[in-house]
Amino acid sequence: MQKVTIKLGGITCPSCLQKIEGAMNQINGVASARVLFNASKLKAEIDPTQTTVQALADAVTKLGYQVESIKQQEVTK
Repeated sequence: MQKVTIKLGGITCPSCLQKIEGAMNQINGVASARVLFNASKLKAEIDPTQTTVQALADAVTKLGYQVESIKQQEVTK
């Protein structure tokens, strides 16, 4: 598994969180996704054999939000 943190731009209301989280949870390989409103960050855990960080970033952009930065961390068991 891989932990991903994406700094988001353009989040203006709580419904934005639901929209982004809903889209992330539709992507195969996303184990969890949570948007932190005050920090404007998306925190997700993905299976890199099923999806990519770029797929998450593309989904965010497609929804009309900006991707300002991306951090990745491998999760060791």
